[in-house]
Amino acid sequence: MQKKVMLVDDHPLFIEGLQYVLKTHGIEVIGTAKDGREALEKARKWKPDIILMDIKMPGYSGLDALRLVKAEMPDIKVIMLTISEEDDDLFEAVKYGASGYLLKNTNAKELVDMLFDLENDEAPLSPGLAVKLLREFRRFSAYDSMPLQHSSESAKRETLTKRQLEVLEMVAEGATYKEAGDALGLTEWTVKYHMGRIIEQLHLKNRAQVIAYAAKIGLIENK
Repeated sequence: MQKKVMLVDDHPLFIEGLQYVLKTHGIEVIGTAKDGREALEKARKWKPDIILMDIKMPGYSGLDALRLVKAEMPDIKVIMLTISEEDDDLFEAVKYGASGYLLKNTNAKELVDMLFDLENDEAPLSPGLAVKLLREFRRFSAYDSMPLQHSSESAKRETLTKRQLEVLEMVAEGATYKEAGDALGLTEWTVKYHMGRIIEQLHLKNRAQVIAYAAKIGLIENK
């Protein structure tokens, strides 16, 4: 993996251990930061490909830094690595553009595998969090009054990645998340994550609307 990684955490012992694990697996760690403010400054200087960042830190939190980094340097992929399972933290992280959300109880092999999956545009996500994401996206969509027809279908389709379109097609045709994952070589919770993003980006509210949208753009036959 020829990617430059920066680590951001205010606990020196944790960050030293993580740095050792990544280097052992051939992942280059170009530096570390102890809070969100320092992370932003060093991201500007070093231009890392990936930032692994905690959420709960003094001064600028990880979410503050995430928002600023993605606004200024959108190509940097930021993965939150935290102990927080709070719904608000998870949802805010994804809304601000996080490429993944991992809990610190993730084992070393899973972490490294998920970092390599980033190269295939997969979203690292700890098990169990996808259900929370879908619940939050649906709640958010309930307050979104923009009708589906107000923007062109072709423009909205272009906002979806190739992987999201593959997931959309399979789910719309009736595949379960597990079946879709098995067919596409993804985990079940990664499929759920992609569905959450699809629901948010297309301003849909439920599975029925997803199927109707897929039929409308020709991914599946109208039934």
